[in-house]
Amino acid sequence: MVTHVRAEQRGDERGALLAFLAEQRGGIRRSVLGLTDEQASSRPSASELSLSGLVKHVAEVEQGWVARAKGEPPAVRRDETNWHENFRLIGDETLQGQLDHWEKVAAETEAFVRSVPSLDDTFALPNDPWFPPDERVSMRWLVLHLIRETARHAGHADVIRESLDGKTAFELVALEQGGSWG
Repeated sequence: MVTHVRAEQRGDERGALLAFLAEQRGGIRRSVLGLTDEQASSRPSASELSLSGLVKHVAEVEQGWVARAKGEPPAVRRDETNWHENFRLIGDETLQGQLDHWEKVAAETEAFVRSVPSLDDTFALPNDPWFPPDERVSMRWLVLHLIRETARHAGHADVIRESLDGKTAFELVALEQGGSWG
């Protein structure tokens, strides 16, 4: 989405990284403005992606990575038996519930990143076949990875929203600000 991240305060690398992450979160959040749960759950393309599914996915991924960095297991463990549930609402889940959950996850991410002694501190990657064995990554890597993951899905969200009702990033920013574009 179209936004501007202000320059960081001198020496505030954490603030800069967190601001770029917040910007990308905002793009996804704006993509669901004014939609019903049914609209947000629809899949208007050949892809299985929906806007509500993207919201759920990015919240779950963010929570999982921060948990790993803390040395804790993710709240939800995904494998081939339940991976499909990662991208769609299940049972009584709602878009608003996922947005509220993501807001809490984002606050926990920010608090954690601001609390670590150094962005150079490391943690072990999970012992999964798609990661190198015994690999460690820095807290800086963590935040950059979250920015990349969220930005990738913000792009998906732009395309899905435009496919749903023709609304573009410019119109959604105006809608978020209470106005209209053009």
